[in-house]
Amino acid sequence: MNRRKSLIVALLCVAANGVMAQSVEDGLKDIYYGKYKSAKETLEKAAAAKPDDRAYYYLGIAELGLENKDGAAAAFQKGLTAVPNSPLLQVGMGRLDLINGNAPAAKQKFDAASTATEGRNGDVARAIADANSSIKGGDRGYALSVMEKLLNNEGRKKKEQYTAIPADYIELGDAYRVLGGENGGKAITTYEKALELDPNNAEAVYKQGLVNYNAKLLQEAVNDWTKAGNMDPKYGPAFFELFEFYITPKKQQLSWDNAAIYLQKYMEVADPADKLKNEYYLAAISFYKKDYDAAINKAKTVLPQVAAADKGKFTRLMADAYLQKGDSMTAKSTMDEYVKGVGDSKLEALDYKLLSEIYGRVKITDSTQAAITDSLASLYLERYANLDTTKDVDHYREVAEKFKSLRDYARSAEWYGKLTTDFPDDVNTGKIQDYFWKGTMEIYANNPTAADSTFGTFVAKYPTQEALGLYWRGRANMLNDKEAKEGSAVPYFQKFFEVGGESKMKGNQLMYPYQYMMIYYYNKEDKDNLKTWMDKVLALNPNDPAAKQIQENIASTAKPAKAGAKPASNGGNKK
Repeated sequence: MNRRKSLIVALLCVAANGVMAQSVEDGLKDIYYGKYKSAKETLEKAAAAKPDDRAYYYLGIAELGLENKDGAAAAFQKGLTAVPNSPLLQVGMGRLDLINGNAPAAKQKFDAASTATEGRNGDVARAIADANSSIKGGDRGYALSVMEKLLNNEGRKKKEQYTAIPADYIELGDAYRVLGGENGGKAITTYEKALELDPNNAEAVYKQGLVNYNAKLLQEAVNDWTKAGNMDPKYGPAFFELFEFYITPKKQQLSWDNAAIYLQKYMEVADPADKLKNEYYLAAISFYKKDYDAAINKAKTVLPQVAAADKGKFTRLMADAYLQKGDSMTAKSTMDEYVKGVGDSKLEALDYKLLSEIYGRVKITDSTQAAITDSLASLYLERYANLDTTKDVDHYREVAEKFKSLRDYARSAEWYGKLTTDFPDDVNTGKIQDYFWKGTMEIYANNPTAADSTFGTFVAKYPTQEALGLYWRGRANMLNDKEAKEGSAVPYFQKFFEVGGESKMKGNQLMYPYQYMMIYYYNKEDKDNLKTWMDKVLALNPNDPAAKQIQENIASTAKPAKAGAKPASNGGNKK
């Protein structure tokens, strides 16, 4: 699930009669509720009324919430012009360094800001911790140490002691949460401390849901997000999280009906100032309710008014709606026109994912054009896989299975292989299936050497599945000996039968080793073994062509036919 940036603020204690300060607090309140467009408008007014580093800093955060990195940079820079030595704005610039992948430059700015405030300024400490907790490349341990230093009053005189607010404990909880593992329990406990100070703090409960989700406690996560929405019916992030939960393509999550319900709840409290986003989600509600015509009409109506940067998501929604209603050709033409207009260099991972899905479903009668279409479906999927660098087991498996459905067996094997190598066993608990499918896809891709190695590893790693591994190792070696002359598969099939493999396989699966062994012993002119395996073949299929031909050859000659007259094995057939 694509987690949004941590919400890093709560209502702070400020002077009740300061008009400018109240405006900043109004902006912070909008950020808390995920209303970044409204927050931007409020904070722009606050900054214009009186130069204030908090106004400029949180204006930058609002811009980042709107995915406007350039706008955030402009806000921080303008703030530094007005308040040149602001540690908080230095942290803002450091946050941009992290986003741009320059962790050393970010750390330098964070350290300078922390030193300047002696680690005892709440806004600065939370800003440093949040950047390191929520941005790729951030120092998770550093985030924790910054918050621990802020809250540590040991040995300090009473007047020097820092008084914690709910936002501090939420930020500390975030630091524990992103460290993962056993720190999840500490995160839950820390969020509870925030609730002790503010029993109605929906963000703290929402964050507890994130901990439970990361721990794969899905129902507990749903309960937390539902509770957060009930505690504060205006808290949109909880409803949006539930929406994203139900559109995630996993067996225990995917529910378009529930997705529509929670997206509707989110829209009821969404930012009224963010009109474009609201139009998109109104169309999305129709999509998830399976009212595809309404979704298409809404997207068509809005698209002419949409800036170039936002056309992609409306076009994807419209094309996907055509696809879901069974009109793959219109879906294809919709995306083809979009690709032609923006060019390949502007396409996003989700564009390639949808293009692959569309091209994989289009039915074309011309065999040459169909082959081209299938090839493009696979190419687009590969581009999606390479662009979406999410290191997630479900994402990898989705890609592997999609290549399998496209009959691109070599690439499918590659991605099943990544599942076996890129994750530890405790993260990918389904490796036994991934090894199996990697080897099977290698057989289908006519790569018997790789498949033999994979199933050798499979047997060694999962000894209780020895029979299955031996069977497929034999199948792999059949590809290297399609005429059953060398007997390269014989040792594996013999061992398969010795360990009781026959009782674990279906008849159509057993026909492969039966036929192979029959033809091998026919080639070896071993009548006794030939009869044993021929009887097994005929028991499964009395009209088996290979067995019948062998019988005819034996009947017409005094001894088994020479190699040139022997029947060809079907050992290369696929299951």
